[in-house]
Amino acid sequence: MDNLLLAIDVGTSACKIAVFEAGGKIAAGCTKEYPIFYPEQGWAEQDPNAWWQAAREGIRECMEKGGIDPRRIAGIGIDGQSWSCIPIDRQGNVLCNTPIWMDARSEPICERVNAEIGSDRIFAVSGNPFQPFYTTPKILWFKENRPEIYKNTVCFLQSNSFIVFRLTGVASQDVSQGYGLHVFDIAKQKYNGELCRALCISQEKLPEIHKCHDVVGRVTAEAAALTGLCEGTPVVAGGLDAACGTLGAGVYRPGQAQEQGGQAGGMSICLERPVGNKALILSPHVVPGLWLLQGGTVGGGAGLRWLAKELGSPELLRSRETGESQLKLLDDLASTVPAGSDGVIFLPYLSGERSPIWDVNAKGLFFGLTFSKTRAHFFRALMEGTAYALKHNLQTAENAAVRVDRLYAVGGAANSSFWAQMKADVTGKKICVPDSDNAATLGAAILAGIGTGVYPDFDAAVKTTVKIRKEYIPNEQNNLLYEKFFQIYLDIYKQLKSTMKKHAEILRSMDKVVVK
Repeated sequence: MDNLLLAIDVGTSACKIAVFEAGGKIAAGCTKEYPIFYPEQGWAEQDPNAWWQAAREGIRECMEKGGIDPRRIAGIGIDGQSWSCIPIDRQGNVLCNTPIWMDARSEPICERVNAEIGSDRIFAVSGNPFQPFYTTPKILWFKENRPEIYKNTVCFLQSNSFIVFRLTGVASQDVSQGYGLHVFDIAKQKYNGELCRALCISQEKLPEIHKCHDVVGRVTAEAAALTGLCEGTPVVAGGLDAACGTLGAGVYRPGQAQEQGGQAGGMSICLERPVGNKALILSPHVVPGLWLLQGGTVGGGAGLRWLAKELGSPELLRSRETGESQLKLLDDLASTVPAGSDGVIFLPYLSGERSPIWDVNAKGLFFGLTFSKTRAHFFRALMEGTAYALKHNLQTAENAAVRVDRLYAVGGAANSSFWAQMKADVTGKKICVPDSDNAATLGAAILAGIGTGVYPDFDAAVKTTVKIRKEYIPNEQNNLLYEKFFQIYLDIYKQLKSTMKKHAEILRSMDKVVVK
């Protein structure tokens, strides 16, 4: 009997592949990394072909090492990072690297469009602010700066729909990733022709919209030969990684909320109707009839990875020698410093910042340094800074009357008891950690299971696969201290916002001189 589900997660730093049993247990899994390119100030891009290479190599490795019979794969689900913009020509070729979610090159376009068309008009349809991190401004950037690419593009794909396309030959657009396109009506979940015309975006270049659990195609003979899968295996549309991770954490009912601790940070609050907030992000959930009010920050595991690379050599060497987790060793180092990091505060704006400040010019910053500070202070302050960013988004939602009392944590950071407790203390919310730390891939697998009939409905799927492993209760004393430092965290950015803009302008002018 077919009882296995294959999930592919196209992340920012790596592609994760996992084969799940119907009960939610992983039968096999692996991770394949790939690079991010930063060709100019404010740019961040990746090669989608590297995603496909990582996916097909990972699938083969999972099948071989796990002894998986591909005939047992009932269906395939794919989740992926947000706001890609992959131009595909008539032959199915990728025409250039895609700007990814942290790319801010289209800032001038956003300023012009918001002024000419009107930010309120766009928000009324899309439920989202017109900011450079989204897909729509990137499409316009191609049209204005690479007209030959725009002209030769048959369709623009998202990260997960690109892998679907490589597996099936079918171009698709799932509803959960639709929020990246401001011409996507967030309430009706279809394209708005009037806004397409206003933005001068050809609707023909936007793929057909599907529910996330819809079977949109089947594995082709060519893809089967490359991956070791069986030709004809069903593939569902899949969805946004944060939304799949939300489902994989067991958040599928109004009022529940997920906390994301992957490469990026953020939160997703489940709503029964589309309530937009210009400071936050609104997307359809992968579960039909629900929406997610999200906060997405650049601060997260990427920041810790950066600091570990630059200042974590002792822990890396010890990890290699003893086999201990580098994350655990960094936790131990940071825990030698008391809550509040002795006054060191970190702004995690390492690639500008998304919600709720939406500032491409924002910069990372350590504040409060003195001669007494050590490496441990840097690591603890960085962890606390990402928790402050989470609190900032939660506070913004609460100001709009959307309040939660607990968060279901997903991503690599959820494996750190130290970091999870810190987030509970900073936010004042209970943190619940599911048994599986593969929430995004589990969510994608659930979509495949729903689409192929392995599960009768979402309620049965979640109850079958998701179990809570641990809970973290806020420490009241730490919460009071963190509230004081959080106010300073907010004030630092407010005071330096104009200075950060001047700084970014100087850097951009230097780039132009270098190009000449």
